[in-house]
Amino acid sequence: MPYLIETYDKPDAEALRLAVREEHLRYLDSRAGLLLACGAKLSDDGQTASGGIYLLDVEDRTAAEEFIAADPFSRAGLFRQVVVARWRKAYLDGKNCL
Repeated sequence: MPYLIETYDKPDAEALRLAVREEHLRYLDSRAGLLLACGAKLSDDGQTASGGIYLLDVEDRTAAEEFIAADPFSRAGLFRQVVVARWRKAYLDGKNCL
């Protein structure tokens, strides 16, 4: 069942994000089968990330929470807030999924 996870970085954490980024990407690669979509939230100029959005296909909220807790960004203390919510796919890639 789909879950949306939205993360918010701590202030002034860009150096930490960059230091852990490669480990974070390897983590995502190793769990790619669970990811419907994933990516960073960026400043308007596209230069600075401030958090991320993950759309996961997992069994339940516990699995979604475990996924984000194991993310190297979480383990490094990057996030000031994490929000986990069930998600209903209505449109994806311009197609109605209902």
